[in-house]
Amino acid sequence: MLHLDVSQTLAKSITPSMGIPDQEIAGLRSPVRRYAEEWLAERGRGEHAWSMDPYNKQMVERVKEAAIRVKAEGIETVVWIGIGGSGLGPRLIQEAFEGPNTVEFIVLDTLDPAVLDNYLSIINWKATLLVIASKSGDTLEPMSIFFLCWEHLQKARRERAAERVIAITDPEQGFLHGFCLDNGIQMLPIPPGVGGRFSIFTPIGLLPLGLLDGDLDSFARGAKEMDTLCQQPILDENPAALLASIQYLLDMKRGYNVRVIMQYGQRLAQLARWNQQLIAESLGKKETLNPIPLAAVGTQDQHSLLQQWMAGPRRTWHLFVRELEKPRLYLPESLPGPWKYIAGKTTGQLLDACYEGTSRALTSVKRPHATISLTRLDSYHLGQLFFLLLAEVVFLGKLYRLDPYGQPAVEAGKQITKEILSRGRED
Repeated sequence: MLHLDVSQTLAKSITPSMGIPDQEIAGLRSPVRRYAEEWLAERGRGEHAWSMDPYNKQMVERVKEAAIRVKAEGIETVVWIGIGGSGLGPRLIQEAFEGPNTVEFIVLDTLDPAVLDNYLSIINWKATLLVIASKSGDTLEPMSIFFLCWEHLQKARRERAAERVIAITDPEQGFLHGFCLDNGIQMLPIPPGVGGRFSIFTPIGLLPLGLLDGDLDSFARGAKEMDTLCQQPILDENPAALLASIQYLLDMKRGYNVRVIMQYGQRLAQLARWNQQLIAESLGKKETLNPIPLAAVGTQDQHSLLQQWMAGPRRTWHLFVRELEKPRLYLPESLPGPWKYIAGKTTGQLLDACYEGTSRALTSVKRPHATISLTRLDSYHLGQLFFLLLAEVVFLGKLYRLDPYGQPAVEAGKQITKEILSRGRED
């Protein structure tokens, strides 16, 4: 079970003027009880559809069957096309689970012509599975990339190209749904009530996990066990409500409106960007009232941003994410004089020391931070982590009085882009 430690955000650790006093936490106990009850009642009415995805055994079995079929066909490369939640979640799963004995997993989520041209030329399309993840099929980036890849796949496999494509899309409507019916392409559904950034427990997350030899049942089990905790009406027993309350109080009572999500470990590098999108699109809806997420990676960003965090304006607080059990890679036992202190140590010990150093340094200057610790980075704990952060957004929506669903400002930008491109072709 993952562990959430908020002690270094509290007044008793970093003084009442910089941290959260007990009385402010106590002031949210009654509202949180009401919010937890509201969440369950809303789910009973069919709202928060994403929260029921881990319980969909039929969907898990469908994805398992699709993954088994792909592996039986000797696929060497999976080209995954998606943007936003349909790309960031799968990219995180790729970084966590891809290895020398799995398929090569390539996520394409850019329109950069140099990058696309490079991939299009080096991919062996005769041994490739193409996955397009788009609920509606009307988002510019993934559909443009898909048409490019579809053309290359058709050249390589001719009339059998459709056998090597899976589309994850709306089960009943939309351009992509119709395109797949016309071309005989297999589809896996995104439930109609589930938005892209909340879709990690649909085939958007399940399929990459299955293709990369992850354990789908453990992934769902981790999510369901976290769900049980996140339904608790007692603040200290509900990790999603507790994390949301810390975020809210640090922002509204102490002026820490920038949340730095910083994971220690490259296999979790995309988590910060995934959570950044989740919070920004879900809650960035009032000019004067919402948290501002900022993605960072340890240890790299210690060397670019720590000076700002330690001595700059007090606007940021940190949410660290780390794994406790890691592969053991030992440094040589014999090292030159100045480096003898790390001789024989594992790189995991070095990484842990860097996290501890940053954590203690922030505490020393009274800068708040919390830590989520995973026992290990596996399917079970990743399911817990995803559900925790999704449920947190529900509680944040209630605390900030914002609707966490929909993203009208993003849709406006999409429409302007479409109008620009509709004016005529320019080479």
